[in-house]
Amino acid sequence: MSQCLNPDCLHSNPEGCQFCQKCGSKLRLVERYYAKSILGQRGFGRTFLAVDDFKPSKPPCVIKQFLPQAQGTATLQKAAQLFDQEAQRLELLGKHPQIPELLAYFTADNRQYLVQEFIEGETLQQELDNQGAFTDNQIIALLKDLLRVLHFVHQNKVIHRDIKPENIIRRASDKKLVLVDFGAAKQVHSTSQSVTGTVIGSAEYCAPEQAMGKPQYGSDLYSLGVTCLYLLTQASPSDLYDPLEAEWVWREHLNGNQVSDKLGKILDRLAETVFKKRYQSVAEVWADLQGYSCRKKTPLITPKTPTQKFEFDIVTVNSKGQQINRRRGQAECIIEDLGNGVTLEMVMIPGGTFIMGAPSGEVQSYDDERPQHRVTIKPFLMGKYPVTQAQWRQVVSFPKLQRDLSPDPSRFKGLNLPVEKVSWYDVVEWCARLSKRIGKPYRLPSEAEWEYAARAGTTSPFHVGDTLTTDLANYNGDYTYGSGPKGAYRQKTTPVGQFQQANAFGLYDIHGNVWEWCADPWHDSYKGAPSDGGVWDAGNDNRYQNYIEYLVNFLSNTNRRGRVLRGGSWNNNPGICRCAFRDWFVPDFLVNSLGFRVACAPPTLSP
Repeated sequence: MSQCLNPDCLHSNPEGCQFCQKCGSKLRLVERYYAKSILGQRGFGRTFLAVDDFKPSKPPCVIKQFLPQAQGTATLQKAAQLFDQEAQRLELLGKHPQIPELLAYFTADNRQYLVQEFIEGETLQQELDNQGAFTDNQIIALLKDLLRVLHFVHQNKVIHRDIKPENIIRRASDKKLVLVDFGAAKQVHSTSQSVTGTVIGSAEYCAPEQAMGKPQYGSDLYSLGVTCLYLLTQASPSDLYDPLEAEWVWREHLNGNQVSDKLGKILDRLAETVFKKRYQSVAEVWADLQGYSCRKKTPLITPKTPTQKFEFDIVTVNSKGQQINRRRGQAECIIEDLGNGVTLEMVMIPGGTFIMGAPSGEVQSYDDERPQHRVTIKPFLMGKYPVTQAQWRQVVSFPKLQRDLSPDPSRFKGLNLPVEKVSWYDVVEWCARLSKRIGKPYRLPSEAEWEYAARAGTTSPFHVGDTLTTDLANYNGDYTYGSGPKGAYRQKTTPVGQFQQANAFGLYDIHGNVWEWCADPWHDSYKGAPSDGGVWDAGNDNRYQNYIEYLVNFLSNTNRRGRVLRGGSWNNNPGICRCAFRDWFVPDFLVNSLGFRVACAPPTLSP
């Protein structure tokens, strides 16, 4: 079924309808999202279970429609502001694996919408209704899980302001608790905590200072504590507090449920109505919780992965391909443990400014590599090698998010060979699964980041110099570049790192082996390209999102469209493997020799 989003209609239409059969309203938002059913309604709008029709797997998502019931200009303006703030908060926080990711935020038919990740599972309220009161051990497990999430939220200077059982979902795929509904969340600024603001939040779970318009980080801890008391007793929080005695009486409502004195003291301090007597930070709660049942203390947050220095050879050749210099380089990397003995090495790429593109005199260069322009890149992490088949398989085993992935897509088989024959959409899904599991925002590099990292401070066609040889890279050696020699044509991929020299940043296999997807849509030149190194979304030529649509339009329109590819492959001549060479392909098509390497924010910026 397709749910009409017109608030005055809400008619359920048969599958496949483009317009509502009752009111004629368009059923798809921005030609992409269509609602399946109503999930709920609150004061500021409705929530719909929806489908992302733009992606091949048609993954579920959630549409939130701004539809305030309140009256008055000031009230409506405040409601609109809160809706906009929810989108901002989700964009900031949604990379955490236990917070829904923001997928889109836009206006359609004069109404505001945000689209976010759908979390399949039961809320704690539903779990309580189905299974009864929580036990002592279940509350301990709940606190351990949620305190890590809340610590991340507070680190990002956000107060959730509406923690309650309905806003905590136990995700079906891994049983982790997910904190949802940031519609009431507040960004904390240097002076905002001393200024009285709007009173917001569910009354039964709302801390006294928050009820007076002065929420603090400790207000979230109060709401979490009251949530635990409710889950232990199944009694309304208003029945658990005696206003005449000004004290909690939750122990009188346990009905035989056993709660240890140690946990009871933690809950009492969480739900303390006097702010100064309450826990002031997540870290304080965690410290007391560690002494409850853990033989070995564990940190509140996983320590930042330490960087490791490594050394490598850097080679320079002359125009004939003869080695004229070999020196030792040093860089830093972090090593992510993907499980089952599989690791991912990420190299620290320093920030800097470079000239992107090829000069007009560069041999075998093209107009789409110009005009040359100055780009400033912020520090980031990039894979030391293209992603291997072993790494691909391990991450594919993580819970599905948007689409299914083949565990073995490559033509040439080998755990240490680069994965290939993966579409751009496949790669985005892979990065999303990795991000959810590790808790860091893994992604494809932007095209500017890729070229900056590939050049590593050089300005020649290749990071090794003015030509390339098959002793240094895997490409079609039947062809030459400039005055360089012919060489081997291996006719297949080679294990990553087989060519033991790296560029000056410590990256291997930059030239040849497999093409590497970038995040950017294709543009026919660099005219109007940004200078900040980010993904160039504006004004792109990416009209065709699948191969069939591309073929249908190919004869009538010769403009190139798709997603950017860099680096060349084992099957290409050396000119195509240059640092500046650019190509593209439609994002949903599977082709041999298409692979990728990942990027990420540096450790100091990671969640």
